Amino acid sequence: MKYIKFFKELNNKDVPIVGGKNASIGEMFQELVPMGIKVPNGFAITSDAYWYLLDSAGIRDKIRSLLEDIDVTEIDVLKVRSKKIRDLIFGTPLPADLREEILEAYALLSQEYHMEQADVAVRSSATAEDLPDASFAGQQDTYLSVQGHQELIHYVKSCFASLFTDRAVSYRASRGFDHFKVALSVGVQKMVRSDKGSSGVMFSIDTETGFKDAVFITSSWGLGENVVGGTVNPDEFYVFKPTLAEGKRPIIKRQLGHKHLKMVYAAPGSEHPTKNIPTTEEEFNTFSVSDEEILTLARYATIIEKHYSQEAGEYRPMDMEWAKDGVSGELYIVQARPETVQSQRMKKGGSKLEKYRFLNEETKKEVIITGKAIGGKIGHGKVRVIESIVNMSDIREGEILVTDNTDPDWEPAMKKAAAVITNRGGRTCHAAIVAREIGVPAIVGAIGSTERLETGMEVTVSCAEGEEGFVYAGIHEYEVEVIDLSNLEQPKTKIYMNVGNPEKAFGFAQIPNNGVGLARMEFIINNYIKAHPLALVDLQNGKKDVQDIEQIRSIMAGYENPKDFFTKKIAEGVGMIASAFYPDPVIVRTSDFKSNEYRRMIGGAAYEPHEENPMIGYRGASRYYSEQYRPAFEWECQALASVRSEMGLTNMKVMIPFLRSPEEGKKVLEIMRRNGLVSGENGLEIYVMCELPVNVILADEFLQMFDGFSIGSNDLTQLALGVDRDGELVSHVFDERNPALLKLFAQAIAAAKKAGKYCGICGQAPSDYPEIAEFLVKEGISSISLNPDSVIGTWERVVKLEKELGR
Repeated sequence: MKYIKFFKELNNKDVPIVGGKNASIGEMFQELVPMGIKVPNGFAITSDAYWYLLDSAGIRDKIRSLLEDIDVTEIDVLKVRSKKIRDLIFGTPLPADLREEILEAYALLSQEYHMEQADVAVRSSATAEDLPDASFAGQQDTYLSVQGHQELIHYVKSCFASLFTDRAVSYRASRGFDHFKVALSVGVQKMVRSDKGSSGVMFSIDTETGFKDAVFITSSWGLGENVVGGTVNPDEFYVFKPTLAEGKRPIIKRQLGHKHLKMVYAAPGSEHPTKNIPTTEEEFNTFSVSDEEILTLARYATIIEKHYSQEAGEYRPMDMEWAKDGVSGELYIVQARPETVQSQRMKKGGSKLEKYRFLNEETKKEVIITGKAIGGKIGHGKVRVIESIVNMSDIREGEILVTDNTDPDWEPAMKKAAAVITNRGGRTCHAAIVAREIGVPAIVGAIGSTERLETGMEVTVSCAEGEEGFVYAGIHEYEVEVIDLSNLEQPKTKIYMNVGNPEKAFGFAQIPNNGVGLARMEFIINNYIKAHPLALVDLQNGKKDVQDIEQIRSIMAGYENPKDFFTKKIAEGVGMIASAFYPDPVIVRTSDFKSNEYRRMIGGAAYEPHEENPMIGYRGASRYYSEQYRPAFEWECQALASVRSEMGLTNMKVMIPFLRSPEEGKKVLEIMRRNGLVSGENGLEIYVMCELPVNVILADEFLQMFDGFSIGSNDLTQLALGVDRDGELVSHVFDERNPALLKLFAQAIAAAKKAGKYCGICGQAPSDYPEIAEFLVKEGISSISLNPDSVIGTWERVVKLEKELGR
């Protein structure tokens, strides 16, 4: 056949004749199917067919004249011209011989699948598409569940015409592509019955930070167009690649999406081959893929990335679409293309780190709405709410575009905006990809934004605070710091980082560091679990009268039971941090809430005493072995043990807070032992916080049973000076530079050195006072753990000081 190539005939060298998308499917079909990756079969209608169609009716010159002198920033003109071109193409009949070849190939494909007329996806594949430096994501059209001769020919012509959608013309013009050096091929691929299953998008790299060791997967019920098009907020998952390769099960994040719709086949004879229907309550509250399927998809992603990288001769992260057949239960890869944002940033920016931050970080900002952050930038301006694409030209340069959902048709408007906010969409939808490419901060999945934001309001959009994006009332000024990392020398004293929020871990890991000296369990419990641990224990044990029970059940959606929810959420939060810094050490401090803080948790009032001074009350290790709280601590230990055993993140170490006596230490270590945390097993080290004067006075006894100290300067100062660190009236007395504190620091370091054990510091003091950092280095401390914004400055000072000391 002259104008048809089946996938088995194609590979990545065939981009000029079948476009990037079809060439890539052929590559996978030839090279990766033998390795166990399932790819649906099909064929490509070549780019020669596209030129043949244009020249058969002599419309090439007419198209050229319509594109002459077009200004793609003039949105109304762009709409009119591009529609005229599409009408020209769609109104041209397919030449008879081309039509016959298409139908002959369709018959062969149907025969292969034992069907009279197979259901197929009809996909556009431009010959300049899916290049390493330009995704062309969603610029041309795709049609799903196409069946029968008439439908097939109709949608093939629709694909040819879609080379001249508004968005495609604008995209090519903005990136310097000649409209007449880009042709269109059409892929016809057997449908996967994901209308009865699930589907989504995955990347072999983190889309926001460029972290290379994670596979990012999104998923929703039904056909994949809802995920790609941003119609739903999908489920999200991360899998850590290095330990996945070792046979572990490192699912380091699960997040339930807002899956209110699913796309399914429409009835035969309907105007459109697919339709959206509401999901059931069970589907809405359930993950759309199982853990086993998540791991299988992640393995597929790593195989695909490895193959394409080897072929390219350079690291090549990948962007893939997948589908689960609800009839057979099998998982398929239906598309794979190079990722185009983070990979290019790595090439250009290598040794420079760009950080956006507010000038007045202490200023309290009113949060209007939140969603998923796209990129790491900040933008501000006046809101422009646009309900429909027909009003897209209303946007003015520098405004904040707010709409229900932006797909690639909105690109001309997005390029004018200072930021974009949408009600719907996930971090792998077309709009998110385009926002990253054009460098516009965007918050997607901010449900209710078109109602809560009004045209003319002044707002600030922040994507610089982790995975969650914030829309703040008013204009808040910010700065951009560019950090050159190329000339940093490595100090002998380890420079660790304090990290509480797992969602920021991938980004923080890009700052020079030697690991994490303090990963706070409190943040994970407070923000991921939210319910009081004992309320979950009681629910697990069948208690019916748990306070706030319905709210707790709502939070647990997607997890099997309260224990499963608690242990997996902790493991995921810790796993995100441990994987971000792997293989460097990550020291996790077990939970150290005070009773007043626990009371504020959902269902917490029923379990907590009222204490006049909770700072020195029922907290830390004393809770762990108490009859009341021990079951919750056992769950916590089991979660941490699974991070090391199931996820394979053996760089995680454990630290016990507020340990009042060696006898308490023995009790806590025994509980940990019974729940899978034993010092020395598989390299595990268990440290104790040195934050009470007794820890320094009896340092030799504590260090006999633990593997080291981490000085908690905040509590040690409070208890040494008799000052409530939260007390405003005596706050002037609270000073870690007090000579008594310096003596305590020095004694703790000396005791650890004598015992041959680790001694670090993870309190606030070195971040706030450079002179304390210098004092600690002189005393020979093993590590200094700092807030992320203090790391670079302290790193440079320590290098200089060590040189002065002759180390």
